[in-house]
Amino acid sequence: MNEGFLERIEGGGELLLAGRGRWTLAAAAGLDRELAGLRRPASGQAVRFDMSGIEALDTTGALLLARTQRRLQAEGFAVEIGGLGEGHRGLLEEVARHQKKPVPPRPERNVVVFVMAEIGEAVLEFLDQARQFVGFMGLVTQTLVLALLRPARLRFTAIVHHVEEVGFNALPIVGLLSFLIGVVMAYQGASQLRQFGAEIFVVDLIAISVLRELGVLLTAIVIAGRSGSAFTAQIGSMKLREEIDAMRTLGINPVEALVLPRLIALLIALPLLAFFANVMGLIGGALMAWIELGISVNLFIERLSAINYWHYVTGMVKSPFFAALIAIVGCHQGMQVEGSAESVGQRTTRSVVESIFLVILADALFSILFNILKV
Repeated sequence: MNEGFLERIEGGGELLLAGRGRWTLAAAAGLDRELAGLRRPASGQAVRFDMSGIEALDTTGALLLARTQRRLQAEGFAVEIGGLGEGHRGLLEEVARHQKKPVPPRPERNVVVFVMAEIGEAVLEFLDQARQFVGFMGLVTQTLVLALLRPARLRFTAIVHHVEEVGFNALPIVGLLSFLIGVVMAYQGASQLRQFGAEIFVVDLIAISVLRELGVLLTAIVIAGRSGSAFTAQIGSMKLREEIDAMRTLGINPVEALVLPRLIALLIALPLLAFFANVMGLIGGALMAWIELGISVNLFIERLSAINYWHYVTGMVKSPFFAALIAIVGCHQGMQVEGSAESVGQRTTRSVVESIFLVILADALFSILFNILKV
């Protein structure tokens, strides 16, 4: 059995490479070395493969031949392959058609220009997203006002369903986290205040922290991750299945049917959840204060009653705004889903990130406002 090899014949303005033997998998290693070690032809010289002398050709041999042809052509030489029978030529053409194109070298770029371009693209995308969000918020507000003027258009069954989903079903996780936050605040506060003999002020620390900030903020973050993402996934899946297009065809306003029930439900549920979170946070703080500092429940309640009620009010005032932000962001991202299931995951992730960011930003703005108002 003759292994495949090349016979080099040079002259007449071209380089002739005559194939001999069996160009099969068994001879692949030797053929690969021989083809890879071909000396480059002289400038302007054509290259011709005469394969009439080969005894057999399989996919491996055809791949080596096609790869060599592509390499020489990329270097600027005219390459011709002749002498193949009909079957062998068809095999070579099929292999060449499926051969991967070489990866072009990465163009050199200025790092500063590249970074500035990336920043510019990010800013433009942010401005476009902000414009779309503000427009969607305006559309939701307009639809809500029109629906309140005609209450019969409100879908009360859907509202009750979503109140159960985002409110009642969220009680365990919100209560547990708030309770643990109260425990942590009391424990950390006790370890610091004990150094100054001011253990009793741990009650003030817990009350002001939980009532003014942590209760409603923690609740909003939990709901953003739990319910805001669910809104995006639900509406996004409906858009992916073209159900929203079908609703428009039937004359049903998707904002009125899908967004308003979720928005109203969250406006109802989040303040109630925030109140529940406040209670659980205070219970956790009271329990740890009793265990760690020996502050009785009666003393804790007596000290708690001396806390200015405005701390509670300022915390609760934020909850409807947080609820509106979470609901609108979640529904807006759901409406932006397009193309594939991967888009649902991307929009759901973006919904959670944007909701938490806007909630914390709004909380910071409220803090500045309350500080200006001396509340």
